[in-house]
Amino acid sequence: MEPVKETARIESLDLLRGFALLGILLLNIIGFGLHSSAYSNPGYDLIFGATSDKATWAAVEIFAEGAMRCLFSILFGAGILLFTTGANAKGAVLHYKRTFWLLIFGLFNAYILLWVGDILVTYALCGFFLYLLRNKSGKTLLISASSMILLISIFYGIVGIGLSAAKDASLEVSQATEVSNINADTRVLAKEWDDFVKDYQPSAEKISKELEQRRESYATAFSFNLEKTLEMHLVVVPVFLLWDALAMMLLGMALYKFEVLQGKRSLAFYKKLALFGFCIGITFNSYEVYRGITTNFELTAVFAQMQPTYQIGRLGMAMGYIGLLVLFARSGGFVSIKTRLSAVGRMALTNYLMHSFICVVIFTGLGFGLVDKLSRTSLYLVVIAIWIFQLILSPWWLKRFHFGPVEWLWRGLTYGRWPNIKRIPSGDYS
Repeated sequence: MEPVKETARIESLDLLRGFALLGILLLNIIGFGLHSSAYSNPGYDLIFGATSDKATWAAVEIFAEGAMRCLFSILFGAGILLFTTGANAKGAVLHYKRTFWLLIFGLFNAYILLWVGDILVTYALCGFFLYLLRNKSGKTLLISASSMILLISIFYGIVGIGLSAAKDASLEVSQATEVSNINADTRVLAKEWDDFVKDYQPSAEKISKELEQRRESYATAFSFNLEKTLEMHLVVVPVFLLWDALAMMLLGMALYKFEVLQGKRSLAFYKKLALFGFCIGITFNSYEVYRGITTNFELTAVFAQMQPTYQIGRLGMAMGYIGLLVLFARSGGFVSIKTRLSAVGRMALTNYLMHSFICVVIFTGLGFGLVDKLSRTSLYLVVIAIWIFQLILSPWWLKRFHFGPVEWLWRGLTYGRWPNIKRIPSGDYS
């Protein structure tokens, strides 16, 4: 079995993947560059922050939050079908070897490159299961995805209601003259809220200790990261992220079956997809931003995933981007931009791990120790710099080599032999 030939690549998928890869750094940079609670609790730095930082947060929330992860997951689901179906379909052994090594890369990213928010582990776990669904019809996959998204929204809504109830219970306990007069259920709820607040609104002492650990050295940053990452893999991934990713991957498989992601539908279809997607996404996301600002970033208002509108907004934006980018891919102009975005997409794994490596050098004691020393707005100057670097590096690299260095390693480990990485006249891997 041979890897996909260069001539068989689907331009729209590469371009979409490149866009999603760059876009996901808009969210991840907060985890790298600020205190660990800042991602879920923007009030950490925005309540008394500059207007520019509030505007930056609002723009990212409307146009990127959830949508980029959604788009990345959709493309991963499509990638599974691209690898396991069609004329050049790979068998179960290669798929599971490929997925196993993706898991290893994810663990390396999470524990060695210190990225708590790594998605590769989650994707690999989903990949082990999704192979079994490769031959299902597009309709079946779409119904399955829609059902899962609905159930996730209901679940998050229930959790959100529970948080609000816990908050009310905490207020009741704090205002009571005698705690003994409060029933046991109310006291339990109040404690749950207090524990939640401790995680998402840590004390100044706890924040100072974290920043000291992350800035001091790689060893101390590793020690801090270890606890957070174990919690992520043992609690957050199985309870929340796994199901979220699985639903979006099923949607990606359905869209691939319907030939949406390959750019094979009519121009009118993609225009409508972009228009309706952005109208829905911007409307719902703007509402969530409005709630955050008008409540002064109150936790239950800005804890995004616990809002019933979250899935609608992110899906709308993801569909809008798919429509817009396929139209862009099929247009005649901007060849250089398309080439560069596609190159970033072809080196997605290399570039994703590169995000972690660059950021661990910039923000931890391994390098400059700049965690929490830059404002939100300033962090996006770092993002733009990384974008420019990867948009230059990726096409430069692919002019000289068939694939990125991590992609080369991944393929070699998957196929059990090492393909020639340097470009030669003909007949080699892509």
